Amino acid sequence: MPRHRGTFKPEREEPYELSRSKVEKFVRCPACFWLERARGVKFPSMPGFNLNTNTDILLKRDFGVYREKQRPHPFMIQNGLEHLVPFQHEDMERWASAMHFGAEKHFNALHKETNILFGGGLDDVWHNRETGELHIVDYKSTAQGVNGPKNQPKPIDLEGPWKAGYKRQMDMYQWVMRGMGYQVSDIGYFVYVDGQHWGINGMLDENPFTATMKFSATLLTYQGNDAWVEDALWGIKKLLQQNTCPPHSEGCEEEIFLKGVLDAISG
Repeated sequence: MPRHRGTFKPEREEPYELSRSKVEKFVRCPACFWLERARGVKFPSMPGFNLNTNTDILLKRDFGVYREKQRPHPFMIQNGLEHLVPFQHEDMERWASAMHFGAEKHFNALHKETNILFGGGLDDVWHNRETGELHIVDYKSTAQGVNGPKNQPKPIDLEGPWKAGYKRQMDMYQWVMRGMGYQVSDIGYFVYVDGQHWGINGMLDENPFTATMKFSATLLTYQGNDAWVEDALWGIKKLLQQNTCPPHSEGCEEEIFLKGVLDAISG
């Protein structure tokens, strides 16, 4: 079946594919979403964060060992979650593939009312052996020390405008997994690793050609609420069908960029 993705074509009957990041763009600035999805405007992409990607890969390997054993990882036990085990499913690798989320057996759900196929790339799922529910899990990595290398990093939390997007991501993935027919808990977990420098003298190993950076590992619990997701999908469908661009959100970085480009062209 042909896939409807990229620039929205109202005449197409196939479900229109939208990733979690595009719904996040709609929430942050409807104008930027409309320009990109309805008119095909290409915005500069964010640079890749390979260190974050590598920590995701390593964490998946850590929990993958215990997925095969169907036992809780020691990190889970240490955090009082011995009743959970990494969820074992034949499509886990597909669910983790954000680039192919729209394909069959990947992590997506169809909102029939708007004909939007919505999904993304999932980090992990933990199975509650007591209730039968599934818990969405997201891996995050950071390296604090913005106030100087001599300052002790602050405890990790979910506060701040940037991390509001992390919470929405969890809400969206809970919505998708429920749409796939699974019993999903409102409780989600963030496994947060934080690169350390406080009280550490260096990172070069005895072998001068290798280096090791230590990370602290924190589990953050989040009470999800996906009630807003369906309204957002309805808002997206309405926006895609209109012929005029809505106003940009206050402080939109893309709007500032576009104005700079236009000024340079005209000037």
